[in-house]
Amino acid sequence: MSLSIFLVFFAAALLGSIPFGVLVTRLLGLSDPRAAGSGNIGATNVIRTSGWLPGLLTLAGDALKGILAAAWIPALAAPGSPPLPFHLPAAALGAVVGHMFSPFTGFKGGKGVATGFGVFLYWTPLAAAWAALVFAGAVAATRYVSLGSILAALALPVAGAAAGYPEPAVLTSALVAAFIVRRHADNIRRLFRGEEHRLGRKRTERSA
Repeated sequence: MSLSIFLVFFAAALLGSIPFGVLVTRLLGLSDPRAAGSGNIGATNVIRTSGWLPGLLTLAGDALKGILAAAWIPALAAPGSPPLPFHLPAAALGAVVGHMFSPFTGFKGGKGVATGFGVFLYWTPLAAAWAALVFAGAVAATRYVSLGSILAALALPVAGAAAGYPEPAVLTSALVAAFIVRRHADNIRRLFRGEEHRLGRKRTERSA
C-alpha cells in the first residue's frame, strides 16, 4: 500500500512539474518568464511579461494538469477498482508539489495556485467555485493577484468543510493552502510594506 501511494505521488508530481509557462512562451517565440518580471513560471508573470493570451494558455495548462492528476492517476493505480483512500490525497499533493519544485526548471517552479485549483475543481468542485469567487472578488477590489491567491487558498478548506466534503479532502486542501501561503511569503512582506505589484501595472524590476 505504501509503495502504491508513493508511486501515485511520484506520477502526479511528474505531471505537475510540466512547466507550461516555459513551454507556451517558447512555442510562441516569446521571452522566457524565468528571465523577465518576477522570474516565476506561473500565469501571472507570463501575463505581465508576454501578454494575456500566453498567460491564459499557461493558466489553462497548469489547471488542466491538476485536474488530470486527480482524475486519472489514482484510477491508473487501481484499474478496475476504486482507488485506495490515500491515492487521491497523494495525487493532489504530488501535483502541487511537482509544480512548485519542477525538476525541468531547476526545482524553481510556480506557486501552485492554478494547479491546486485544478485538483480541487475535480475533487471538491463546490469548494473550488467558492475559492474562485474569493479570488475574483479580492483581485477586482485590490488588483493584487497575490492577495487574491492567498485568500482563495485559505477559503478552500473552509468552503470544503462547510459543504460537507470528506475529511481527507478538507485536510488535503488545508495542507495545499499552507503550501501556497508559504510560497507567497515574499508577496506577503511586500503587501505589508505597500510595495506589491498590482495587476495591470507595468513592472520593470524582478520582485514577485
